[in-house]
Amino acid sequence: MPALSKTPPARLMNAIGRVRAGLGFLRRSAVPPNVALLELAQGAWVTQALYAAVKLRLADELADGPLSADELARRANSDAGATYRVMRALAGQGVFTLRRDGRFALTRMGRMLRSDVDGSMAPMIAMVGSTEHWQHWSDLLYSVRTGRTAVQKQRGAEIFEYLETNPEYAAIFNDAMTGVSAMAIEAAVPAYDFTDRRLIVDVGGGHGALLVAVLKAAPSADGMLFDLPSVADGGRSAVQASGLAQRCTVEGGSFFDSVPAGGDTYLMKTVIHDWDDEKALAILRNVRAAIADDGRLLLFELVLPEGAPPHPGLLLDLEMLVHAGGRERTGAEYAKLLSQAGFRQTRVIATTGPMSIVEAVPA
Repeated sequence: MPALSKTPPARLMNAIGRVRAGLGFLRRSAVPPNVALLELAQGAWVTQALYAAVKLRLADELADGPLSADELARRANSDAGATYRVMRALAGQGVFTLRRDGRFALTRMGRMLRSDVDGSMAPMIAMVGSTEHWQHWSDLLYSVRTGRTAVQKQRGAEIFEYLETNPEYAAIFNDAMTGVSAMAIEAAVPAYDFTDRRLIVDVGGGHGALLVAVLKAAPSADGMLFDLPSVADGGRSAVQASGLAQRCTVEGGSFFDSVPAGGDTYLMKTVIHDWDDEKALAILRNVRAAIADDGRLLLFELVLPEGAPPHPGLLLDLEMLVHAGGRERTGAEYAKLLSQAGFRQTRVIATTGPMSIVEAVPA
């Protein structure tokens, strides 16, 4: 299949990740433990500094070249001294570079804060730094004590019900999920051969970014985007803009009731991790009832390693605890869950990013 971009092999990227993790461990081991803990605790401050940079569009302003803090502040309508301090702090984290002439420039990492680049992390940072999300994480202790979400405690509803009542935060949330789709597109889609597929159904597919990329990689396949009616409206516009409207339909509904039938491939990107085992099984059983006998189910998820080596999914698992009520799972846990739903897990495909593809077939 044609690759969407040239990416290093997954084994190489995973090896690099292990080396980075090892170097990080060595660095923390080389400083006093209280200093190492302080550095970890300051991660919340870094998040808010990144959030301020995103909201002020500072990386966008640097797209054409280095600028002084005074010039950045003028363009962002912010305080010059405070802008310098935020930029300096983020330069210390490798997001920007502070040049000898006093101007700031983008680094390779900082470029991904721009709103106009493929794979931009600006939407995700806009969510994790938002007032609502910040409030939810302030109640992690409550979630650890009770096993319940902080969203339920603070909002009186679970996250997807709350999003229906807060359109502004829902837009921030959906933009962040679209950004996650960009990561899946870049890393995961080239790792799987879709060329022999006939009808690809993206369940809980948001605005369709993943499905559009898959259909471009499988020119003989048709597609169907399925999500809640309020989300599907945005999906229709995105599919139309992609030029694939003749090959892709959009349908609204709840995957707890049913999913469109007849597909030979069902995609679910970061859907199952949103739910506990009982609700995840309800979704998977509905897919099992709908899928063709020769079909394949593909879960795009951050599959956890066994044990506790450094892995981004371990912190995302706490996000699920606080925010959504779901959980991240190991490959063995996915295999067990899929078996209970009437599937047989065939393989877990590593990609060049943190996301893996869990492949399963009807049992």
